[in-house]
Amino acid sequence: MTAVRRITKELATLSAEPIPDLKIEPNEQNILEWTCVLKASADSPYKGGKYQFKVLFPQNFPFKAPDVEFKTKIYHPGIDEEGHICIALLKDDWKPAISIAKVLTTVKDKLNNPSSDDPFNADIAAQLKNDKTAFLKTAKEWTKKYAS
Repeated sequence: MTAVRRITKELATLSAEPIPDLKIEPNEQNILEWTCVLKASADSPYKGGKYQFKVLFPQNFPFKAPDVEFKTKIYHPGIDEEGHICIALLKDDWKPAISIAKVLTTVKDKLNNPSSDDPFNADIAAQLKNDKTAFLKTAKEWTKKYAS
């Protein structure tokens, strides 16, 4: 199966060259399902937080992008209430040559650098754009409540 071969190869690369602040745990019974924990960077609105997310690879990976779903609640304009993340790389910009490391690095960058551009949650994006102080306060509260 192409997906399993590709994922196994990339997992070995990620073990040899880990992404800082990211822990990856493949499901021992199903390599198509990973649980990841991302520690927010010190310059992020979510500093001090640890965010769990799942990476679910489709049977036809790498021809179809994996799904990324946050399990830890986060106050973020690019992540909806169900934990889905808005990244073009996982939708319209997907190409089979994109590495899993690139996907995970993009998720990490998106989490640490919230932007009001291309939001999943328009209300949070508007608050980030129009009242950054209030946005930062709520992001910090949610980090303490859900990600500590």
